[in-house]
Amino acid sequence: MPDNRVVQGRMVTSKKLAELVEGDSVMEAEPIADADRQCPDCGGDVLEVVYMPSVTELVTGHKCQDCDWAEDDRD
Repeated sequence: MPDNRVVQGRMVTSKKLAELVEGDSVMEAEPIADADRQCPDCGGDVLEVVYMPSVTELVTGHKCQDCDWAEDDRD
């Protein structure tokens, strides 16, 4: 079953969501999850996706469904 969600009015896959957070292509992405938090910019719902931008890195990213806000767990 595809793991698609609506983000900023467009249907995205987990890999596309990870690419929106990363700002670049990613190798692989886990299924999208609800982050159970609100966007600090607009108050919208936030999604979470775990992805691999490279073979040596695993990143957890967060992206608002309603605006451009996104972050990852890198230091």
